[in-house]
Amino acid sequence: MYRIISGQWKAKRISAPKNFDVRPTTDFAKEALFSIIENRYRLDFASISVLDLFAGIGSISLEFASRECKDVTSVEMNPKHSAFINATATELEMGSQVNVQRADVFDYLKKNRKRKSYEIIVADPPFETEISKYNELISLVLNNNYLKENGVFILEHQSRTKLEHPNLTDTRKYGNVSFSFFKPNEQQPETHNPEEDQDSTTL
Repeated sequence: MYRIISGQWKAKRISAPKNFDVRPTTDFAKEALFSIIENRYRLDFASISVLDLFAGIGSISLEFASRECKDVTSVEMNPKHSAFINATATELEMGSQVNVQRADVFDYLKKNRKRKSYEIIVADPPFETEISKYNELISLVLNNNYLKENGVFILEHQSRTKLEHPNLTDTRKYGNVSFSFFKPNEQQPETHNPEEDQDSTTL
């Protein structure tokens, strides 16, 4: 069970079937996370795009949708979990805001390189994820134009897992759960080719 913290469906409790093997972000940690997003990044939720990776049963996706975010993409491999997100979003009249993609996150990121960029990307991989897979995930997100210039990638992980990356700007710990924040790669200036000018003058 989890609770929507704020927005249209504030205080709404969502209960998944008991046979679901899920670990939704705790209400305490989620409330702290959204407080950071609101105060630090000051984004207009109604006009941003969000990518929720390892979406589980939709705790993060539906929180954004409740706060009037109209473009949330939820990537979840488990068919029961992805169907639950779809059904819950439809029940809460947020079906048009939440686009559920049933896929392995790593395959999804490899297949959709440079197609769309987001202001916010959130990922909550299984807690037993190895550090090499965390690093692969970070690389796939940051090196394939998934983040907009003003965007942020937020990775949830066990607090005992220590991540290192040049784009890591902050890690906040809430008990056993931590959120690590990554900035986008620096935009590379376009290189100017003098030969192109020479070619254009001969046309």
